[in-house]
Amino acid sequence: MITPLRSSNFRRSNQTMRLIVTTFVGVVFGFFLGVSFPTISLSKVNLPSSLFPALDLTYLEDKYSGLSTQAFLNVWSSLKGHKYAAKFNNTKIWAPKNPRGTETLPPGIITPESDLYLRRLWGLPYEDLIVKPRYLVTFTVGYEQKDNIDAAAKKLSENFTILLFHYDGRTSEWDEFEWSKRAIHVSVLKQTKWWYAKRFLHPDIIAPYDYIFVWDEDLGVENFDFEKYIKLVKKHNLEISQPGLAPNSGLTWAMTRMRNDTEVHKETEERPGWCSDPHLPPCAAFVEIMAPVFSRDAWRCVWHMIQNDLVHGWGLDFALRKCVAPAHEKIGVVDAQWVVHQTVPSLGNQGMAENGKAPWEGVRLRCRNEWAIFQDRLSAADKAYHKSLS
Repeated sequence: MITPLRSSNFRRSNQTMRLIVTTFVGVVFGFFLGVSFPTISLSKVNLPSSLFPALDLTYLEDKYSGLSTQAFLNVWSSLKGHKYAAKFNNTKIWAPKNPRGTETLPPGIITPESDLYLRRLWGLPYEDLIVKPRYLVTFTVGYEQKDNIDAAAKKLSENFTILLFHYDGRTSEWDEFEWSKRAIHVSVLKQTKWWYAKRFLHPDIIAPYDYIFVWDEDLGVENFDFEKYIKLVKKHNLEISQPGLAPNSGLTWAMTRMRNDTEVHKETEERPGWCSDPHLPPCAAFVEIMAPVFSRDAWRCVWHMIQNDLVHGWGLDFALRKCVAPAHEKIGVVDAQWVVHQTVPSLGNQGMAENGKAPWEGVRLRCRNEWAIFQDRLSAADKAYHKSLS
């Protein structure tokens, strides 16, 4: 006969054995379950940058080690509002048609062109502009010619963006003009408009503008209307143009003289022997560099032809014909809208007196030298290209 005490001890022993066996089975099961799945480290997970912009994953893993990896990813994805397709995790982008240096970017994010539109620091971007100007007017200026520029600026509608290049470093004084507060000011001492143009008028920056005025500061506009000028340029299909110059203006070429019997002229008669071909400069396909106006497409070509180290632009007007075809039809002078060239040597006086010569003499000498250099470069480039074809 088993006593009650021995029966109680037996039951206790059986319960202990069950607990040991259960614990052992649980440990073994947990071990095999654990080794069946790889360890996940946030710092090693290949995730798109769009989910974790500028994020230190190792830091997050340490800080939130109490969370399961999957729970953390679910929460983060929910917060960001993104749905990520796992099949793109390891896909590398190589888009050879992208602009040079951006082949690893998705083409849809690239914005190759910009503009000179002024933006607000607040509000929604698409609400920034009530009117998008279609034309760009640039003047290379010194403060002493402020009256000329003020007269021109007051003739410009909201369709025009004004850009002033200051070669004398005086910019704050222009605040006396209300329009100047809406203009763009670029100031670099003692530089020419072609130096500015090469560095600040890249075709991809001014792409929104239909026409670009690249003008000197000494032009009287009492008889000139910018909007009417644009209409005539469009009417006569001019890609490169300039307003006619009043007969009493400083004239170098017969082509630029204003005529009274026509809206636009595209050819002229020069002095004997000056034109080997009636369709070539300076008898046709020619405007001067003092007041040229370019279409967007023509400027894209001209900008690339401007040399980095040649700043005066002499000789460029004879080469403009290479950027449009047929040049003798696409380049012309608008007679119905004319200006007065005042021939103020303000930029010339920004030179330096050397060897007993006045500042303007040194500037003029460099102008002539640059013209010769440009002609040589253009001729050599033409020859090299045609030689490569043969």
